[in-house]
Amino acid sequence: MSTSDNAHPSPEQAGPKRLRKLLDAVMSVSTDLELSAVLQRIVESAADLVDARYGALGVLDEGGGELSEFITVGLSDEEREAIGPLPHGRGILGLLILEPRPIRLPVLQEHADSYGFPPNHPPMTSFLGVPITVRGQVFGNLYLTDKTSAEAFTDIDEELVVSLASAAAVAIENARLHGRLSEMVVLEDRERIARDLHDSVIQRLFAVGLSLQGTAKLAQRDDIRLRIQTAVDDLDQTVREIRMAIFGLETTGRGHGVRDQVLSITREAVGSLGFEPHVTFAGAVDAIGASHADDVAAVVREALSNVARHAGATDVSVALTASDEGELIVTVADNGDGPAAAPRPGGHGLQNMATRAEKAGGTVSVGPGPSGGTQVEMRLPPGP
Repeated sequence: MSTSDNAHPSPEQAGPKRLRKLLDAVMSVSTDLELSAVLQRIVESAADLVDARYGALGVLDEGGGELSEFITVGLSDEEREAIGPLPHGRGILGLLILEPRPIRLPVLQEHADSYGFPPNHPPMTSFLGVPITVRGQVFGNLYLTDKTSAEAFTDIDEELVVSLASAAAVAIENARLHGRLSEMVVLEDRERIARDLHDSVIQRLFAVGLSLQGTAKLAQRDDIRLRIQTAVDDLDQTVREIRMAIFGLETTGRGHGVRDQVLSITREAVGSLGFEPHVTFAGAVDAIGASHADDVAAVVREALSNVARHAGATDVSVALTASDEGELIVTVADNGDGPAAAPRPGGHGLQNMATRAEKAGGTVSVGPGPSGGTQVEMRLPPGP
């Protein structure tokens, strides 16, 4: 195993051809401003730079202790599906998390920390891993295996990938800043749309409703008056729904409400699930759920984690509904294998969710979903 403390040739000693290849790789990872595209480009460029058959970029979670995303190259969609859930960071991958410095191995399986491969995983031998550090913190790690032009990765390969990782950190930070700028623009658009809905659309609906009520008084037939009253009731319901939409536009994107927390959690879960959850909101969930935000976030995170680890699902939906009576209903439903027949050994997730709901005066139920799979439902009473 090599570390950054060893004396290695500098990238300048790699030769003009490899330096041009490094420059091409650096330019490649700097061409995108969307974070997911940047991460994919980093893995592809690193694998091409050192002739690796397989490459991956593991993104650490907020705590820095596990992998929340795992972007790969060299594996087909069928191979990835056959392997199953993405790794969380054990064995050699875990060693890179605990000790973020370059690791280079001629035979991966001979290392004392080798964790082995899951079923259906292609065999891999030579290994090169380096951390990617953004603003002094480890963002993730680059993993490269099976050098195709030699039996093992060289010290020059290591130096080249370390240099690419430095450029990748800048590209990641640029993509993050671009994302924040885009969010600010979207937030301004949301506020403008909310103002237009309130000042124009709602006022017009009120005017139409008042006009219809006046017309109803002039109608001589009961059936016509009933139809007009039904139309007025529909308009009132539309106004209520638009007010809810305005509230969502004014609060979503500020990072504080229940909506934003749930959306953030579902985005984080994409890496472990392998697909994006469907998320829906109904009613003033931020207003009603303000006092339960931490409980809602914890239950949604645990439920999605269970889906990723155990369900074998290809689809999951997350729904938050604020009732007119002030109750908040949180539902996470998947199309997987269904509830376990018995509690899993060492599993405390369901008990933790039930405890949280009980302390908040609510309940949690777990059972079959309406169309199969598993459904977790938490009901919380109105907050103080």
